[in-house]
Amino acid sequence: MSKRVNTTATARLRQDYMRIMKDPVPYVKAVPLPSNILEWHYVVTGPENTPYEGGTYHGKLVFPREFPFKPPSIYMITPNGRFKCNTRLCLSISDFHPDTWNPAWSVSTILTGMLSFMLEKTPTLGSLETSDYTKRQLAAQSSSFNLSDKVFCDLFPEEAEKIREEIRKREEEIRESTCQTLQSSHQSSVAGVEGGNADRQQGFMGTALSNILVIIGFAAFAYTVKYVLKTIVE
Repeated sequence: MSKRVNTTATARLRQDYMRIMKDPVPYVKAVPLPSNILEWHYVVTGPENTPYEGGTYHGKLVFPREFPFKPPSIYMITPNGRFKCNTRLCLSISDFHPDTWNPAWSVSTILTGMLSFMLEKTPTLGSLETSDYTKRQLAAQSSSFNLSDKVFCDLFPEEAEKIREEIRKREEEIRESTCQTLQSSHQSSVAGVEGGNADRQQGFMGTALSNILVIIGFAAFAYTVKYVLKTIVE
């Protein structure tokens, strides 16, 4: 019986995998582990105009051997501000609520429901209450966090390479900005030194000219006094 049920789960999950490859869930990618089709990993790209925009969130679904007659466990691995990390999430589509589970629901249905709940603020077991500012900060940090996760890099190589490229681009922009700032600072320093030299030269010439004028004035005064005295004597 266990073998038959496991075969049923495998067949169903393979069917769901083909379906999700043909018709992807918006903002979500998902693949099973090559070594265990009962464990799927997903990546959520933060939708536009939400606090998660720009973020990349890695999580996993762990299916029971009785799937599709029993629901999976749902986990979020990347810090996100909405769900606790590496904690079973209490959702209507998870194993916390087998009474509300519908065997007709597929992996696509589960991922769509998980994303929908992520964008809400309804509290549940495994959820967090954080500000939009915190969520945006975590969104900005999510790519680097995922890059340190070997499972993420192995299962989503395109996403990992995209993150590496973005990091290289940011580093290049920082280097260029730093070089421009240093160059501008150097040019300002050179201009300041040249300006100071010019001012000193102008000051020296002004002082010399003033001294010459004083000497000429003194000589003229002396000549005038001498002339006056000579006139009086005569």
